[in-house]
Amino acid sequence: MALWEVLAPRRILTVGKALRWVNNLGLVVLNTLLLRLLFPAAAVGMAAFAAAQGWGVLNYVELPLWLAVAIAVIALDFVIWLQHVMVHAIPVLWRLHRVHHADPDYDVTTGARFHPIEIIVSMLIKFATIAVLGPPVAAVIIFEVLLNATAMFNHGNVRLPAKVDRVLRWFVVTPDMHRVHHSVEDDETNSNFGFNLPWWDRLFGTYRDQPRGGHQGMTIGIRGYDQPRDVSWLPGLLLLPFRGRITGYVINRRQWSGADGTHE
Repeated sequence: MALWEVLAPRRILTVGKALRWVNNLGLVVLNTLLLRLLFPAAAVGMAAFAAAQGWGVLNYVELPLWLAVAIAVIALDFVIWLQHVMVHAIPVLWRLHRVHHADPDYDVTTGARFHPIEIIVSMLIKFATIAVLGPPVAAVIIFEVLLNATAMFNHGNVRLPAKVDRVLRWFVVTPDMHRVHHSVEDDETNSNFGFNLPWWDRLFGTYRDQPRGGHQGMTIGIRGYDQPRDVSWLPGLLLLPFRGRITGYVINRRQWSGADGTHE
């Protein structure tokens, strides 16, 4: 994806690639170290533990392995979609998630740019889901590979031929589909929550085809968050959840104060 972005970028970046990559990937390294320290076995280890203990619905029913894997992968993807809606809807979680959305540009590193506390919360939700669902270990491995691969793909600063995009987005979230979600416009931000499968947004009415301003004209980021020290440099990203008022943003209810676009 990185080479594709260099050869044929969809949009011109507003921040230099070197600055973006050093700081966004610095956050990825920090999160990786934190996860290895706190959860060395991660989701796959949790799935093996749940299977050994007989936990979860799928450990109580007799199904062919292929069917259990398919059900588990789809169910895990639905939970990730619900989690994504939740972090937009609950103010304290939005404070964490805005580290992802405050990125003033949109490229492959955006897909891995999350605050460490959100990463920990996400892993705990995944552990709870695995304990309840009881997916086969193979399903969790497949899901993790798919989730990471598609997150990098659909955050890519790349362009697909329109006809290819139109067909592909019935099966997987495409870059143009997810870019709409990173708009500063509230109704566009509150759409296209999917990371992997595109079906949940279509089923629950949060699907949006294209941004009003077009992919070249739309503004990426969060209104009022435009200082490089806050949205591009690693120290600012780590402190971002603790800035501003707790009553900030709730899904479908966003307030802007004044013409300067200051975020409340």
